[in-house]
Amino acid sequence: MLGGAPGRVMVGLTGPPGAGKSTVARALVAAFEGASYVPMDGFHLSNAALDRLGRHDRKGAIDTFDAAGYVATLDRVAQEFGRRDVYVPAFDRRLEEPIAAGHVVPAASRLIVTEGNYLGVPDGDWAAVRPLLSRLYYIDCSAQIRRERLVARHIDGGRSTQAAQAWVDEVDKPNARLIATTRQFCDRVLGC
Repeated sequence: MLGGAPGRVMVGLTGPPGAGKSTVARALVAAFEGASYVPMDGFHLSNAALDRLGRHDRKGAIDTFDAAGYVATLDRVAQEFGRRDVYVPAFDRRLEEPIAAGHVVPAASRLIVTEGNYLGVPDGDWAAVRPLLSRLYYIDCSAQIRRERLVARHIDGGRSTQAAQAWVDEVDKPNARLIATTRQFCDRVLGC
């Protein structure tokens, strides 16, 4: 995966909610010595910010992330190779909040794996993500498998079965439709 590329190799994984992006990203980081993880989910706006914006009921939609902050962090990760560690935020699903400095990218880390729903979006601040990546892979999965995973995830997060199903239908499903349009900007499509 690293080949003879100089500097850092930044690999992105995108796809709809529930496709398995985080699982694949963690597996890649575990498989490659010195690899580091930069999840887009760490750039969720806080619940307080979402409340101020009136967007809490759409958490996970494209405008509920700090896209400019994510881009700036990816750029910094690319620039700091061999110079200094970079701390990046994580997302705590139990708290449903981003956590500052939840991950660290050591200065010596050559392979960076980042994942998230909107890495291939060609508009707004998101358009600056793709040029920072060496490769972008789209993870595809059947709607039924994704739905089962998402309902289980939301139940684990404290929602009732009915509320979890409603969230998947009203929030995750529309997000998945948008994300599907970015498949064409990816280097390769991988099955789940």
